[in-house]
Amino acid sequence: MSQALVLNATFEPLCVVSTRRALLLVLDAKAEMVHATDRVFRAERVSFSEPSVVRLTYYVKVPYQARIALNRRAVFARDGHRCQYCGATAENIDHVIPRSKGGPHAWDNVVAACRPCNTAKRDRMLEDSGMKLRRTPSVPRERTWILAASGTVRPDWEPYLGRISASLSA
Repeated sequence: MSQALVLNATFEPLCVVSTRRALLLVLDAKAEMVHATDRVFRAERVSFSEPSVVRLTYYVKVPYQARIALNRRAVFARDGHRCQYCGATAENIDHVIPRSKGGPHAWDNVVAACRPCNTAKRDRMLEDSGMKLRRTPSVPRERTWILAASGTVRPDWEPYLGRISASLSA
């Protein structure tokens, strides 16, 4: 099923929902359609354009999020699905300082890695394995980064996501 970007009344990205849910928001006058796709939802006597971006008609206060959950999907999104040792397509996550050596399961110690690099590093420290990180791991800073974890960023969403779309394509 297709997805639609939901914007707050201030055009701040909030979340990604199914296009069916986005259309229901528009039909209930809870949102307005900002951008539509070429596809159409059809009923017996009426048809509606499939929404791609909708904006809520009222402001939703976003609660403060203290930290972004650390999981495999989020690490891959942060690292662009690329191995942080060689740049190949990532398949695993790796702890820079192995957990057996006291390394925490935290954003600044977890990176995406390809299978060969993960196997070569094994349960060793970076210095002992002779490997180098391409980029130092860090905690994601922007709230819109969460949208990246939901999958690919569609080209028609980019104007509403601002800086996040540029960092995802790099």
